[in-house]
Amino acid sequence: MQRPAPAPHSAATPWAAEGALPPLPELAARLAAATGRSQPEPVGGAPELHRAACGYWARRGLHTAPDQVFAGAGGQPLLLALLAASGGDVLLTRPSAAWYAPLARLAGRPTYHAPAPAPSGGVPDPFALLETVRRVRAEGGDPRVLVLAVADDPTGTVAPPELLHEVCEAAAAEDLLIISDETWRDTVHPTAADPPPTAATGPPPRPGGAAPPEPADGPERPATGWPGETVVVSPAEMVPDRVVVLTDLAGALTPPSWPAAIARLPASDRGAELHAGLLAALGAVRGELPAPVAAAALHALHEPAPVRARTAAAARAYGAVGTAAYDRLTDLGVLSRPPRAGHHLYVDLAELRGPLAERGIADAVDLERHLTRRLGRPVPGGHRFGDAPDDLRVRLSTLPLLGADDEQRLATLAARDPLERPHVRAALTLLESAFSELTPD
Repeated sequence: MQRPAPAPHSAATPWAAEGALPPLPELAARLAAATGRSQPEPVGGAPELHRAACGYWARRGLHTAPDQVFAGAGGQPLLLALLAASGGDVLLTRPSAAWYAPLARLAGRPTYHAPAPAPSGGVPDPFALLETVRRVRAEGGDPRVLVLAVADDPTGTVAPPELLHEVCEAAAAEDLLIISDETWRDTVHPTAADPPPTAATGPPPRPGGAAPPEPADGPERPATGWPGETVVVSPAEMVPDRVVVLTDLAGALTPPSWPAAIARLPASDRGAELHAGLLAALGAVRGELPAPVAAAALHALHEPAPVRARTAAAARAYGAVGTAAYDRLTDLGVLSRPPRAGHHLYVDLAELRGPLAERGIADAVDLERHLTRRLGRPVPGGHRFGDAPDDLRVRLSTLPLLGADDEQRLATLAARDPLERPHVRAALTLLESAFSELTPD
């Protein structure tokens, strides 16, 4: 009988020890100005925050009504409450973000993994998904929820629209609720031909289709949709009645030290049931947004020019250092999918198993220990993301390559070519050296 996925060696937190970009002064000012508020925010968010979230999603092609929006103090509490309200077993992609499975277990939901296809992570192979669902049901399980990520942590890839469509069709055929984690969708890397954005312009409009209506709070300037090969599509555009969109604002809009996330529920009876479950669960544990964080999140969701410029600059820097790291490691024989979004790179050293064994590195746990010590920062092994411990895989965060402190990271964001910054070159050289030591002469 297929068993639920085993617990990882420890539950890695998504933001811990990776560092972060410094907060925008405009957002910090909003947060500071609200510190004197004594009245708590409503559970699920205030009406003005709901309207701002509606505008945010409208600029990404998703019409949303205010009663579909639910806000909480971070993606983890929202996902935990969603899984508790949904019932049934949970299906995850292998690999998937380290925080999904622990939250499912905390909600008392068994988890099962379906492997991602070769081109990208974040979503399962549709045929493997169907086979997993049927096997689990044949063995007495009750799979009801599929958690996926269109822009993925840990692999840094973006699911192709055609693959996502097949997955949505498979999920609909098996009556699964889809929770689409879109935390990293605004960090899609621009192509080399794209000019650096400015605070006045932000990135170019999203390709394909007519622009959504102009929001009431200002002209339409989407924060996503760079021209080029990578297009992010939400499952909510394909099967809207069975998709919850989950966005942790720490992916692109606010610092991770300010926990804030929004969920877009289906406009259906199922969505109303989920809303009631979220309200009960997060109301019981005081899971509302802190008032100062809510003030900053409200401003960020309106996406004024400084927010758009920061989002675009971060995506450009992530793309530059991620591609450079990918190229250097590929030259050493280290395998990974090319990064397309966010600041993660998921590498596979299976081709180096022999030389690694000679160094006493037999599995992902050993590899994590060695690289963490060598690089001086956490390098979590693939076992934390649902892969087998025997697989020689680790996730690299490329955010530390932008600099060791706020000053260096801001300088990298402002640079026309981030790779010309001396501290970026030094960090890339250290990364290359650490992996070069593991390869045969």
